[in-house]
Amino acid sequence: MTIAIRKVDFVRGDYRRASRYRQLGLALSVLALIALMLLDLTTGPSGMPLNDVLKGLIAGPAGEDRMTATILWQLRMPQTVMGLVVGACLGLAGLQMQTILDNPLASPFTLGFSAAAGFGAALAIMFGGALAIPDYFVVPISAFAMTLVACGLVYLIATLRGASPEILVLGGIAVSFFFQSIQSLLQFLASPEVLQQIVFWLFGSLLKATWTSVSVSGAILLFCLPFVARNCWALTVLKLGDGNARSLGLSVEKVRRETFLLVALLTAAAVSFVGTIGFVGLIAPHVCRLIAGEDHRFALPLSAVIGAVILVGASVFGKFISPAAVIPVGIVTAIAGIPMLFAVILSRGAEGGVK
Repeated sequence: MTIAIRKVDFVRGDYRRASRYRQLGLALSVLALIALMLLDLTTGPSGMPLNDVLKGLIAGPAGEDRMTATILWQLRMPQTVMGLVVGACLGLAGLQMQTILDNPLASPFTLGFSAAAGFGAALAIMFGGALAIPDYFVVPISAFAMTLVACGLVYLIATLRGASPEILVLGGIAVSFFFQSIQSLLQFLASPEVLQQIVFWLFGSLLKATWTSVSVSGAILLFCLPFVARNCWALTVLKLGDGNARSLGLSVEKVRRETFLLVALLTAAAVSFVGTIGFVGLIAPHVCRLIAGEDHRFALPLSAVIGAVILVGASVFGKFISPAAVIPVGIVTAIAGIPMLFAVILSRGAEGGVK
């Protein structure tokens, strides 16, 4: 009896240490995000010392120094906050996607949502002029709508053939190739001027961000958060395998469908205004698992924060490289994502292989 009690105490102590480690990792990630956001606000074509940024933040949008207020609150702040929102959306979507598909290579782009958004944007850029709606409205609306269309197609396939990981992946690949092919057709038919606009949208850039786009994307993120939080336990149990999850009373197919819809909304919110941004939804979940493991109570918020850290960090890096002509963050994340992915693979391999 005494030995059993000691074993229970040892397990409890080990669990508490692991929880404190995860909480510390989350706190440090939040501090890193705040530091990067301040650094992002200080960098740009005109430059701005940290003291001026802090004074401008305290003074608010109606501060006496109108130049600082305009640069800070109307130009840089929307881009920085948009980086936070988009990175959080992609980080959350990536972790949920890898969990429901049980695939370490899954990301928001696996199910064709990104390709659908790109096609929607290309369609709006080419033919949106026929509508009496400004481009900065019709392009994100079209990208968002096409993302939901892709969601509907994959969901229809899953409903007809079962919501298993294999069916979702195969359906997503088919939808992705379909939208990529017709997107390529539009690019082939486009004039040089229109083609340039399409390609720039596909690069993925925070320069398109406004307070309107921040508000819309942020509202979608806030709408999804309660549902994501509700599924924390279900997603953790799902990592035990479908058989074990069902034995614990979990409706595996229902969880996959609900999570799939949440991933579609989060991805649409992320890419509709800033364009396609790769690797964030793939890398952030792997980094968060190194810190939080498979406990989704910690992994989900940590993945959101790390996604935001990666994207805001990419924005800072792009400004440092080319202050006059800021490099789109989609290019930076695509280049930086490769060594980051290798680092994650090597670190996980040292622990016994990627699972």
